[in-house]
Amino acid sequence: MLYFVLKFLHVIGASVLLGTGAGIAFFMLLAHRTGNAATIAAVARIVVVADFLFTATAVVAQPITGVALAWLAGYSLSEGWIVLSIALYIITGVFWLPVVWMQMEMRNLASAAAKTGTPLPARYTRLFRLWFAFGFPAFAAVLGIFWLMIARPTIEW
Repeated sequence: MLYFVLKFLHVIGASVLLGTGAGIAFFMLLAHRTGNAATIAAVARIVVVADFLFTATAVVAQPITGVALAWLAGYSLSEGWIVLSIALYIITGVFWLPVVWMQMEMRNLASAAAKTGTPLPARYTRLFRLWFAFGFPAFAAVLGIFWLMIARPTIEW
């Protein structure tokens, strides 16, 4: 029973990471396309809260449930698909952590522009482009982890 509870939590956590990441990217992109500082600020405020509430919780839960599942199922953490999953998880984090900071900065810049009635500063545009670019490797890594968790391929090092 413990195994299935952990597996359920692990699958839910993975779904939250994928779904929240895709949702945040979608809404931030649509807000950005409006060019309206107030809209961007409002959406970015919600996105930052969602990242801390949902994504951060799943980020903590995934390694805990994953290690527990591997242990209960009798897998070694040195198995190729697990090692590659962990590496992709780390890659995701390397890109996600700066993205959270960028979202907070974009929120602050958009809020300031909306309050003063000024256009979005060039720094906002640079941050948005970087934020957008960072999303691709992070999202690809999460998709790779999903595949590895489902397929569990034999990978020899």
